[in-house]
Amino acid sequence: MSEQGAGKGTAKVVLASSLGTVFEWYDFYLYGSLAAVISRQFFSGVNETTAFIFALLAFAAGFAVRPFGALVFGRIGDLVGRKYTFLITIVIMGGATFAVGLLPSYASIGVAAPIILVVLRLLQGLALGGEYGGAAIYVAEHAPPEKRGLHTSWIQTTATLGLFLSLVVILVTRHVTGPEFDTWGWRIPFLLSAILLAVSVWIRLSLEESPVFRRMKAEGRGSKAPIKESFGNWSNARLVLIALFGAVAGQAVVWYAGQFYALFFLTQTLKVDATTANYLMAAALVLGTPFFILFGWLSDKIGRKPIILAGLALAALTYFPIFEGLTRYANPALATARDNVEVVVSADPLTCSFQFNPVGTAAFESTCDQARAALSRASVSFRTDSAPSGAPTTVRVGDVEIDGSDTAEVTEATRNAGYPAAADPAELRWIPVLLLLTLLMIYVTMVYGPIAALLVEIFPPRIRYTSMSLPYHIGNGWFGGFLPSVSFALVAASGDIYYGLWYPIVIAAITLVCGALFLRETKGQTLE
Repeated sequence: MSEQGAGKGTAKVVLASSLGTVFEWYDFYLYGSLAAVISRQFFSGVNETTAFIFALLAFAAGFAVRPFGALVFGRIGDLVGRKYTFLITIVIMGGATFAVGLLPSYASIGVAAPIILVVLRLLQGLALGGEYGGAAIYVAEHAPPEKRGLHTSWIQTTATLGLFLSLVVILVTRHVTGPEFDTWGWRIPFLLSAILLAVSVWIRLSLEESPVFRRMKAEGRGSKAPIKESFGNWSNARLVLIALFGAVAGQAVVWYAGQFYALFFLTQTLKVDATTANYLMAAALVLGTPFFILFGWLSDKIGRKPIILAGLALAALTYFPIFEGLTRYANPALATARDNVEVVVSADPLTCSFQFNPVGTAAFESTCDQARAALSRASVSFRTDSAPSGAPTTVRVGDVEIDGSDTAEVTEATRNAGYPAAADPAELRWIPVLLLLTLLMIYVTMVYGPIAALLVEIFPPRIRYTSMSLPYHIGNGWFGGFLPSVSFALVAASGDIYYGLWYPIVIAAITLVCGALFLRETKGQTLE
């Protein structure tokens, strides 16, 4: 084949793989973007707080099973081939997403609705566990060695583009359906996945198997037991651990902090209107996405490792000032109240719990727990002082002391002291907020842009799909996927709206050290 023909062939591979993966991420992230609406539709049989917890749990279920999907589909990918495996995964993902759009609500079929919803989320997570590795490997095994970072970086844009696409479709649908969005309009983005699925399948059916896999099978070098070879052999299992703790775990928390947690922080902590927050995040995604390609290209010049480690270091060092800046520019009244109003919960320590409740079954009924929960919901910063055993819980807001059991009066006192019920749109400074969100996105692109090429190059072709997929999805599905819930629990326990940042900072720092010590540079390595 001529160089021009090969170039066109590679461009088609990159386009087809990336487009299908964009659609798959779109399907997966629709649920997270619509968690509040879905909680009302499918968990209306319980109180509002528990309903939202259940909705988040169903969202997390999709992340929890991703490593299992990596094992199932990674094994198939190493035995049968890259192309057919990620063709199967996209059909499962698209079908499950379309089914969510048709699923009757709790009011129509009762408890069957949330059960079916969780099952569909599990299917989505399993499918995603097999999709990413297949797409990244397929592109890498077609790419010339000197452009492998550049070509695989297009796959790295797909998670962000999928999130962006989901936000755009939701915003347009909200605009078109108006108040009916919360009733039935929310189903439209899910139902549209049928069109995206048809396009993806049509594109991927036109592709051929990767040349590396074809040669490997023709020469009889394929693995007959890829799971056993990947994790039962210490030399390869060691590579899996290095990939996880020396690259992927940190990449995952930086990715989710820069996109999901940033959006959560804007809407839930800073009380910015959801539509405004989505517009800001969508704009940051547009500005930041080209940097995936830039850092992928740069990794072909200077190496994968230095770019990833630099991104981890910058994130760990600057998260606190960046999120403090978001507070001052997005909700200056909240920042002023934090600086000037002292809020103290005084309670018997034995009555205060760590309010981490991932399954929604625990009841936090003590006055200490109720007072701290009310303050956390209002984004009030507070400290907890120990009172004598058996003493009643009190809340002091400035010079005003309140019975801790009267949460309504506690909330009213914080409002009177200057804590705002919501961010004032007139006070929001768009440009600084957008720049800070874009900076978070650039960190995401530094750690994520080169990592596909790095992971593909670490592992041998006979077990590449299985070996690469598991650390990627443990890192992103567990370390990253549970970041919002872990960080929220830390905030509620500490009384500090920034305390949840310690989770991504500590994980990023651990990965930085492990990567510096044990991760080897892979640029230019042969994939054969």
